Amino acid sequence: MYALAEQRNFCLEKMVYKLGIVLILMTVFSGGTMRLDANESVIKYYIHENIIKKEHSNALFLLRQEWMNSLKEKYGNYKINEIENGIVYVKLNKRIGKRNIKINVAEINRNVNPEIEIIPQMTFKMHSRSRINKIVSDAKIAINGTYFKQDTGTPLGVLVINDEIVTGPIYERAALGIGKKEFKTSRVSFEGSLNVSNKTIKIDNINQPRMLSSYVLIYTPLWGEKAPAIKPDIINIAVKENKILDISRTSVKIPSDGYVISAPKKILPEIKIGDFISTKYGIKPEWNEIGNVISGGPFLLKNGEIFIDVTGQKLNGITGLNPRTAVGYTKDSVMIMVTVEGRKEGSSGVTLRELAAIMQDLGCIEAINLDGGSSTVMYVDGNVLSGTSLKYSSSINNALTVRIKET
Repeated sequence: MYALAEQRNFCLEKMVYKLGIVLILMTVFSGGTMRLDANESVIKYYIHENIIKKEHSNALFLLRQEWMNSLKEKYGNYKINEIENGIVYVKLNKRIGKRNIKINVAEINRNVNPEIEIIPQMTFKMHSRSRINKIVSDAKIAINGTYFKQDTGTPLGVLVINDEIVTGPIYERAALGIGKKEFKTSRVSFEGSLNVSNKTIKIDNINQPRMLSSYVLIYTPLWGEKAPAIKPDIINIAVKENKILDISRTSVKIPSDGYVISAPKKILPEIKIGDFISTKYGIKPEWNEIGNVISGGPFLLKNGEIFIDVTGQKLNGITGLNPRTAVGYTKDSVMIMVTVEGRKEGSSGVTLRELAAIMQDLGCIEAINLDGGSSTVMYVDGNVLSGTSLKYSSSINNALTVRIKET
């Protein structure tokens, strides 16, 4: 691959040289009507551009060599499988006390390959589940993503794809923000308000199942064709272009270019179809240059130290030995994806604290736990690595994918 890159640079140099000869000959045979200084400017421009491209290519090549050498030192005798430039997979076998565990590790380094794209991806609709290979068939690497409702597949927690909020956060659980060059982790909350008839009302969430009857919720077309069924004291308000289209005590169609507000009637002023209504909402923190967010919880690492806050994120019930999925990043912004197999012969699974120690040993400074148990799965260049003894991977709603940008 890299020998070919050097060959392309050499071919470009030859092309620029030949272009210069052609332009000079054209000037001579035109009787001097073509200005030589103009031709020289063209030649200089192409030579300059070629030098810049070659220097950039060489710098990336050296970065890759340095990274690959560090990986060899890090993983010792374990085989490092290079899936693509900047993407590697390693299969580890470890012992924790008297237990054997199998760990799948993927490292993704966009510093050496800017063409790598990291983005969450859902099934074909929000309330559904599919096996990971059906969701991410064109990915190089993928792991299962957020928690979801087992009966419907609806994501439970914040999910942002290409700057669009697909679902809002619950219990302010930990999330990973993915920018073009950097990553962020934080507990994420929702903040929003609507204004109707000169009254401002708090909005509690977006595209999430109702948890409390007092909540005011927004449902966008990503939720589906209709807003969910409601209780007697709730009304649905269909909105398009800041005007009320419909008011209903039952489920209502979500406008394709609008949304539905589901709210307790008692907190709303007197409203009618045609009234002006406006909303503003978003997630906190407001990360700059972060276009994708995927949630899980709890934290595993903060600032390089083990930090597990299950109580604050209402996740006390998941601390035991289980198959696990985690994602984190190093001080050099290399993403590390991990699945730990469990409930199968030869691999017992791990606790959250043991998972945190694994992420720490792999060099992460920040890391979060994702959905695990029967959902744990890693996809590696067409191969599905199930985290449990299931013959086939369990169906999931969404995944965190790594792919090469289309050119």
